[in-house]
Amino acid sequence: MDHQPVIRPARADEYNAVARLWMASWCSTGLDVPSEKLLAALQERVPREVHNGWSLYVADDGGQLVAMLAINIPQLYLDQLMIAPSHQGRSLGRRLLAFTRELLPDEVWLRCAEGNAKAWRWYEREGFVLEKAEADPVHGRIMKYYRWKRGRQAAAP
Repeated sequence: MDHQPVIRPARADEYNAVARLWMASWCSTGLDVPSEKLLAALQERVPREVHNGWSLYVADDGGQLVAMLAINIPQLYLDQLMIAPSHQGRSLGRRLLAFTRELLPDEVWLRCAEGNAKAWRWYEREGFVLEKAEADPVHGRIMKYYRWKRGRQAAAP
């Protein structure tokens, strides 16, 4: 039997689990290593970002959280799409992106660390177009800013 995780709004009592998932997914890129400091920062950030406008969703696979999706709908901004390493490569990202486009049907913005080539190449394949790249003032990483617009085809590489 092939079942799909259920995409649903995150509950406040799941925010620490969301932070752990976020850390595992982010560190799977090789851009950071798991640490208590990183986990604490993410645990502090999740409720603050929800308070500041995130619509936070999770993919629930039989009670196990396997992905998080954070969208700021008024800003047309896909802030975080993180998938547990155990569930990467199973088209869950594509489902979460389709869900995002249901909420933001005409335009979606996102940013991606330049060092996370696997992610930004995937977004480019999914029709996102690079708008700019600049250093993030908080952590200094070069961030690539992408936009998807309904009906616009990405230029051929």
